[in-house]
Amino acid sequence: MDRTLWVVGCLALFLLCLWLMYRAWNKKAARQRDRIGELPAVPAELGAQLLEPTTGLYLGSTIAPSWQDRIAVGDLGFRATAELTRFERGILLERDGATPIWIPQESVTVVRTERGHAGKVMTNNGVLVIRWTLPSGTEIDTGFRGDDKTVYPAWTADATRVTTGDDE
Repeated sequence: MDRTLWVVGCLALFLLCLWLMYRAWNKKAARQRDRIGELPAVPAELGAQLLEPTTGLYLGSTIAPSWQDRIAVGDLGFRATAELTRFERGILLERDGATPIWIPQESVTVVRTERGHAGKVMTNNGVLVIRWTLPSGTEIDTGFRGDDKTVYPAWTADATRVTTGDDE
């Protein structure tokens, strides 16, 4: 009888902890909803492909400049295997089991490598981080850990050539 009470008590405590975590995640999403707003839709015409698709793990998006302030709105905070491709008009991040993320070229501030992002710590320069501005004006960082890290220099070099209209 005592053992049964202990098991039921531990199970109740575990379920309470799960419920509290779920509630906290939803409250965080509600607080962030206005700052995040609507994400840009993937356009019908993406332009020419500038970089080959690279596969890896989408680590989540955080509110810049904090690498640990994970966004809880929608499915932006959930990790997923993904494919990252650079086009003339922007960057397409296609995630398995989640909506694709379109980052318009004019929204990209910088593409850089970091040691960690969204609670995931890697080796030096193990994470590709794209800093961009949402239509709401909030600046966020989107993290991607590529399967092949030798493509990172092409991503970071290409990002410095953001077209401003003065490049004639």
